[in-house]
Amino acid sequence: MEPKVLIVGTDINAYYMARCYHEIYHKKVDLIGRVAMSFTSLSTITNVNIIPNLIEGDTFVNSLIEYAEKQNLNKDEKILLIGTNDCYVSLIAENKDALSQYYVFNYSSKKLMDTLLVKETFYDVYKDSGLDFPCTYIYPCDGSGSIESVKAHFQNYPLIIKPSDGVTYHEIDGLAKVYKLYDEQQLEDTIKKIENAGYKGNLIIQEFIPGDDTALHDCLFYCGKDKKAKLATFAQIGLQEHTPTGIGNCTVLVNGYSEYGYPEELIYKLKDFLESIGYQGFAEFDLKYDIRDKKYKVFEVNPRQSRSGYYFCACGHNLVKLLIDDLFYNSLDNNKFELVKNNVVLSFVPKSVIKKYVTSDNLKAEINRIGNIVRPLRYAEDMPFSRRKYLFMRDRNYVKKYRKYTF
Repeated sequence: MEPKVLIVGTDINAYYMARCYHEIYHKKVDLIGRVAMSFTSLSTITNVNIIPNLIEGDTFVNSLIEYAEKQNLNKDEKILLIGTNDCYVSLIAENKDALSQYYVFNYSSKKLMDTLLVKETFYDVYKDSGLDFPCTYIYPCDGSGSIESVKAHFQNYPLIIKPSDGVTYHEIDGLAKVYKLYDEQQLEDTIKKIENAGYKGNLIIQEFIPGDDTALHDCLFYCGKDKKAKLATFAQIGLQEHTPTGIGNCTVLVNGYSEYGYPEELIYKLKDFLESIGYQGFAEFDLKYDIRDKKYKVFEVNPRQSRSGYYFCACGHNLVKLLIDDLFYNSLDNNKFELVKNNVVLSFVPKSVIKKYVTSDNLKAEINRIGNIVRPLRYAEDMPFSRRKYLFMRDRNYVKKYRKYTF
């Protein structure tokens, strides 16, 4: 009998994890989330339960326990729990003891997770880890910050500003996910805007690494419950979202390829890093190739499967099956690590956007050579009319958005 699964979330990440489940069992899967989103609400492979105050107080734990108690679990039977964004995975880790009575999941401790989620902590704790980081300044938004000190720290523009505490920051309306600043006036205005919006955490201010979207790369790992890396992929990104609230989200990538040379040595260094800190679960490294010193600079490590992580599945490694094999059947080889080099193109945008806006001729040639494009939201077994209409309009909107926004 297949294990029961509960997915927490309703976004793209939640959809493709539901798709992974359906590809194995051809059954609907249950989702719990705060907000109804068309990715999952229009789907025929999901049962979605919306709880608007899900992350407030004890509601998260109580809701998950209530759900589990309704499932008529047999003795020793537990539900596989999958979080799909930083907030949810953090809450699962924080409430590990209460949830473990009913659920199994593969997440690191809250203490370890916070060293990755809180960016200022990440850059400080791991400054001697051997990872390469962009030049960085931490600016406090508690009234003690000095803009003049920021100006003195950097000699050149552009600069990048993003929150240290993304979970808190993204609860505030009207703020861009990332800001790209071209001069001192923009620096001052942007910091004031963020402070006036009510954000009291720290800001990460960094040098802008030269290069457009095609200098970005994605490296996704699965580390087993034994805290050993089992699988890793490495992909060059062709495009990211360009809207203010979407910057940083990949829309096109090619696995098993980088026009700068496939960096196998780097991947093993990232593997050693994860194992050295005792990490478990999915982890995504956001990187950018710096042409100046020919090094990959690490922006962040996300303690979960990435928004574009379905390419793991497209390479032959179903993400839900990985979790089930590891947590229920103990069937992953403790001593085996696989570097997944399958050439796969994953895209959330139509071919016309790829053709027009991917700037690298080498990468476009590789996309054309591979030919087949995997689109995570377009699942043949989940295409009712309402969903087809939604995806058609989504593609049209992408054409408009890339025409309107640049980064």
